[in-house]
Amino acid sequence: MIFCLLVAALSSPVFTEEWKADVVKFLDALVSSCVVVPCSFTHPRGPLPTSRLRGIWHRSTNHKEYIYNEDNTLIVDSFRGRTKLLGALGQNNCTLEIIDIKDHDNGPFCFRIELAKTSTDTSTTDKFSFVEQCVEFRMLTDPPKPILNHANTAIQDHPYTVTCSVTHTCPSHVPKLTWNKGTADMATEIRREVQRGLWEVQSILTFIPEEKDDHTDVTCTAAFHGKPESSETMTLYVKRAENYNHIIIPTAVGIGTAVLFGVFCILMVKKYKKRIAELQNQEGSMLNRLSRLSRR
Repeated sequence: MIFCLLVAALSSPVFTEEWKADVVKFLDALVSSCVVVPCSFTHPRGPLPTSRLRGIWHRSTNHKEYIYNEDNTLIVDSFRGRTKLLGALGQNNCTLEIIDIKDHDNGPFCFRIELAKTSTDTSTTDKFSFVEQCVEFRMLTDPPKPILNHANTAIQDHPYTVTCSVTHTCPSHVPKLTWNKGTADMATEIRREVQRGLWEVQSILTFIPEEKDDHTDVTCTAAFHGKPESSETMTLYVKRAENYNHIIIPTAVGIGTAVLFGVFCILMVKKYKKRIAELQNQEGSMLNRLSRLSRR
């Protein structure tokens, strides 16, 4: 009998580790906003329709204190209407969303799976709570600030790009990024998963700065679900476009002035040479006259 019990125990889902869950253990949760807990699982029955699966989330300290249940009446009052499963249980996805985060929603919270016999007979034959795969929240009272990436100086009348990015833990309600400059069609948005349980949204703004934009502020604001907001500001420095007119024009004026002065000098030299020649001729003729008079 002992041998049979051992065989039965070793062949059970618990001991063969066929019951498995993968839950992010720590997540930041912004108070008054929302959070999404990535979760996946496997069970010993193989692929089953969602109708045969019952997903439950509960406090780690009390399996009966449900924060999520298909039967809304079984959820504790403080979580009722604030939780839902985003994933399909039939696809082994137990991802949980919690909205309107309270400062005491820190957890830990654990996932539980139950298997019903058939769609008509809902009595469960297998159930398992993943008490070692639970999530705990680090409560944030202030939203993360956006990060701005940009070149130090903009060139007048040339395209200039500023990138604003912010991380979050609620991809079902992505933070909205807005700018104080330009229009909505000047910005391109990119969303990506940084790591499991952490996402990032980016807004790339491209505009043509003018001379009047020099020393003005460019601000990116992140509006999170539940209305928390944060912003980051940079000062825009605009450099005049390099068209070399400020070099060419003065140089041309200088050269022109030098040429005119040179021509003037040449004319004056010629004039004075001619005058000197005339004087020399006059002086020669006078000497000749004096010489003839002296001979007489």
